[in-house]
Amino acid sequence: MTMTRLRDVRLIPLVFGPLIGFLAVLETQLDDFFGASATATWVSGVLLGAGVVVAAWHPLAGTVMAAACLPIPVVVFDAPGVGGAAMIGMIGVVAWAGWREPPRRSLAAFGAAAVAFTSASMAAGLSLWELFFIPAILLPGWCMGLLARRSGERAAKLAELAAALDAEREANAQAAVAQERTRIAREVHDAVAHSVSVMTLQLGGLRRVLAGRPAEQEIVAGLERLGRQTVEEMRGLVGILREHVDGERPAPVPSLARVDELISDVRAAGLKVTLDSPAEPPQLPPVLDLTAYRVLQEALTNVLRHAGEVPTAVTIGYTDQALTLEVRNEPGRPAQGGRRGGHGLVGMRERLAMVQGSLHTGVEPDGGFAVRARFPIPRTW
Repeated sequence: MTMTRLRDVRLIPLVFGPLIGFLAVLETQLDDFFGASATATWVSGVLLGAGVVVAAWHPLAGTVMAAACLPIPVVVFDAPGVGGAAMIGMIGVVAWAGWREPPRRSLAAFGAAAVAFTSASMAAGLSLWELFFIPAILLPGWCMGLLARRSGERAAKLAELAAALDAEREANAQAAVAQERTRIAREVHDAVAHSVSVMTLQLGGLRRVLAGRPAEQEIVAGLERLGRQTVEEMRGLVGILREHVDGERPAPVPSLARVDELISDVRAAGLKVTLDSPAEPPQLPPVLDLTAYRVLQEALTNVLRHAGEVPTAVTIGYTDQALTLEVRNEPGRPAQGGRRGGHGLVGMRERLAMVQGSLHTGVEPDGGFAVRARFPIPRTW
């Protein structure tokens, strides 16, 4: 517990109540004003302090309890007047009720205390001025409690408003960033990627024109591969940059690091797949990583399309020179052999050609089908 901030404001009446009881006892011991009613006065003061303690949890009930104890020494035991400790206690508990209770309930607490003071004053035979003055001293305490309550409510509203403004400011900032990322991604896709794609197509046409000049043709083919690789990298960059304005995270880039998710997806589709892959795959060049993922995805899709839900084994291997990928399925529907000339295998060969890889496909001796791909890993990237 630190002094800078009370964890529980109920400590105030929990400390104030016993203090009032102690002051009531001390007052009757040091002041001969109460005479034979001294004992009744300090007992009443202790009970009033107990009411203050009750007010820690039930402000209105505690105030009524304290108010009921206030006139007892005067009305029952003919005490000459209300003790000073009891007066301080009533002012404090009324102020507490004004702070912790809604205005209507705190007004009821103030009325109960005023009635108690008036009853005691009338029983003591005080003057008309004292009859009004003593209850009136409760009014400043109640007003202070109301002001404290209003200040607390205002502080809470300001805190809520500040939090809402911070949240709105952060949301606007995120929206601005998302819109800017989307704009950049659109520019990269529409302008740069389109231009590079057109350039790559023109290089392909130039390569075919140079059919009788192998040296120049090889140079153009290398530029064509570089252009296709650049387009793939730009597509990956666009996928990273794209982010919805509502704050959703962009879709993850396809990678062999997410091969378990791919296997789970095809298993959910009904394919019985086993995976043999290193627990910690090495870091691959982005384009090679994406190409390997797409080849594996297409191979598994071909199994489902042409062979059906047959047991399939996926093996991924890594060396310093190459990444190897094998997808082998057991015999399925009789039409599975027809897939050799399908668009899926053509697409896989085109992807592998971009990274200077090789693809071997064919029917296995047991009637199954296998796709084996090799992806050379460059020494420097």
